[in-house]
Amino acid sequence: MTSPAALAAPAVASRTDGVAVPASAPATHPRHDDERHRRLALIAHGRRGRLVATLAVVLALAGVNVATHVLGWDTMWLGPVGAVALLAFARWQGLTWHQLGLARHTHARGIRWGLGVIGVVGLVYLVGILLPSTRTAFLDARYHLPPAGALLTAFVLIPVGTILLEEVAFRSVLWGFLSRHARMWQVLAGSSLLFGLWHVFPAMASATGNEAIGSAVAGLGPFAKLAVVGGTVLFTALGGVLAGELRRRSGSLFASVGMHWATNALGVLFGVLAWRLAA
Repeated sequence: MTSPAALAAPAVASRTDGVAVPASAPATHPRHDDERHRRLALIAHGRRGRLVATLAVVLALAGVNVATHVLGWDTMWLGPVGAVALLAFARWQGLTWHQLGLARHTHARGIRWGLGVIGVVGLVYLVGILLPSTRTAFLDARYHLPPAGALLTAFVLIPVGTILLEEVAFRSVLWGFLSRHARMWQVLAGSSLLFGLWHVFPAMASATGNEAIGSAVAGLGPFAKLAVVGGTVLFTALGGVLAGELRRRSGSLFASVGMHWATNALGVLFGVLAWRLAA
């Protein structure tokens, strides 16, 4: 008769080395291994796909930059078309409106942040043109315009031809793609660095177009243009950090749009006043 202890004891099988192992230890089923490998392959494929999509956005932006500043394509149609194309690609790749900073529930908060930034920048610019020592920074020959031309530039040309594409590109679409495989500080740093590099071509014309910049680098000789480009990239990258932080804190693209419009468009409007004060 078998004792209860014998019934309760697990069956064992001896190995040649004298170590006992459970005789009923389950073996790994090949089908389970195949399923695991298949899932890992799908994850790796998804990561590669997201990386390829991110690189495609970066290359597309490089192409748009060359088309605008080297080939001379008109930004008044290229900006809106590029913005729509980028958003369509992002949605096709599965990014949500929230990831793009365009969720409906964030609009009001983003607009409040944007209006606040516009007020702050406007106050800084006002002080800048009233002080003779800083007024020359606003004397940009590109914006020595009549009032009607300045209003058209500030409220139509800059928003449609510049801000629309740049904000959608760097603080919406690229931001959303980077956030899929990077931490938030990396998203902020990466998008800001690329935003700075985006301004290399415009910086090449700054030394001759802006009186203050031209005089500041006049003593550098052949290195003047390099200094202007490097300084512009650094300055715009830092601006990208600030705009990105507004985007992050508000969760809305409208906050960084407000800052972008204030720094660019108000610069034109206050530039007109600066030229009049300097006359």
